[in-house]
Amino acid sequence: MKLKQLVKGIPSLEIKGSKDVEILGLCNNSQFAAPGYLFFAKKGSKLSGNQFIRDAALAGSVAIATDLFDPFLKQVVQIVHPDVTALESLLTERFYDYPSHQLLSIGITGTNGKTTCSYLIKHFLDRVGIATGLIGTIEWIIKDKILPSNLTTPDAITSQKLLHEMKITGCQGVVMEVSSHALVQKRVACIDFDIAIFTNLTQDHLDYHETMEEYAKAKAILFSSLGSHGNVGKSYPKLAIVNCDSPWASTMIRDLKAPLLTYGLCQESDVRAEEIKLSPKGSSCWICYRDLRLPFTTALIGKFNIYNYLAVIATAIGLNFDLPSILSILSSFPAVPGRLERVENQQGKNIFVDYAHTEDALKNVLEALREIAVGRVLCVFGCGGNRDKQKRPKMGAVAEKLSDALWITSDNPRGESPESIIQDILAGIQDVKKVCIEVDRRKAIEKAISQMKSDDVLLIAGKGHENYQVFSHHTIHFDDRIIAKEYCRC
Repeated sequence: MKLKQLVKGIPSLEIKGSKDVEILGLCNNSQFAAPGYLFFAKKGSKLSGNQFIRDAALAGSVAIATDLFDPFLKQVVQIVHPDVTALESLLTERFYDYPSHQLLSIGITGTNGKTTCSYLIKHFLDRVGIATGLIGTIEWIIKDKILPSNLTTPDAITSQKLLHEMKITGCQGVVMEVSSHALVQKRVACIDFDIAIFTNLTQDHLDYHETMEEYAKAKAILFSSLGSHGNVGKSYPKLAIVNCDSPWASTMIRDLKAPLLTYGLCQESDVRAEEIKLSPKGSSCWICYRDLRLPFTTALIGKFNIYNYLAVIATAIGLNFDLPSILSILSSFPAVPGRLERVENQQGKNIFVDYAHTEDALKNVLEALREIAVGRVLCVFGCGGNRDKQKRPKMGAVAEKLSDALWITSDNPRGESPESIIQDILAGIQDVKKVCIEVDRRKAIEKAISQMKSDDVLLIAGKGHENYQVFSHHTIHFDDRIIAKEYCRC
């Protein structure tokens, strides 16, 4: 695409050089620059992309988007704009031919539940004939191709490229986990979402947002940016799906222009669940919508998964599917990797792995396991380094309250000392007698399993689907599920 086509009609933009250069690709990391590419020199929290302009030019980039003109840089075209991040979203969407405008696009935001909801929605849409791609924490799915994910929500260029690939390979829809970071950083600013879903909001990422109010405002961007009606050429309505049991629901809908459908356990919910029953084999309840009240069963355990199902049921209702068909399809859904995932093992022990890395998520999974446990509930967990320190003692308090025995260990310590992270967790614990400290995560898992009795349940929390562990200067292969299985072969 010619540069002049790419930038046509965009205000506050100045071109220094020829507009006739051919743009063959886009990048915002100079390491990925190549001949014919346009490099976006964005400002980051620690570094500025302007520092890498010459690297990108040496790699063959023909154009640079920057907020600061360099009169000494002669070999490339400079696109000068005051907001390079916003420009990146605009040009990337245009370069990839507006793919989200041609897909049923569903965005899910919230502290917990995004991953499970995304897989549930994909499961449902695939089975009703809407081939659906997925962009999320665990992986990216494009038809039959599966790629590993490195962020909950990728950058604007990667997101639009994935959407483009979905469109050209025959996908009709996409479901996408949308993080608060992505919303603030405008990674999804030019994605035309048809449906926005809010799951819940509990403490997380305060190292970035600083307050819960700012965290909530970030999430609410997804809903305030949702239009009141569908775009031309799209047959899907605009719709917001909101958990009205959350105290932050009013923040999500404050500037909402689109129609609203609520879900929850309260009587005011448009879609609600009643008479919830939990067991080691799954969950059951009654689903109510308008004058319908139908039974529902699932292999997933925990009340929090009932909320996840309600969000997805409300979404399917918003797409005009009938409730009996919705429940029939969703009841066949299997488990999500790393989300209260049972670790099958040779000793038949009740071992579960979950991604829970917030106070609320840990509370939810431990409560779910306590509901079904005949014996004790044991827990192994740690907290990630270089992340919100305020939640560490709170997670310790929750784990102590809901566990009969507790092993505190490393998660992904990153640049912090694992011992100092553990001390932060211990600040929230009163009864140290039920706590064992083991910095080595493998040893902590093995010690916990060795202490299990036949009726006990063990939760290994914090990493879930992850198959790595991040330290200050290196990353190792590490999978809680594999460690547990290997030990149970002994």
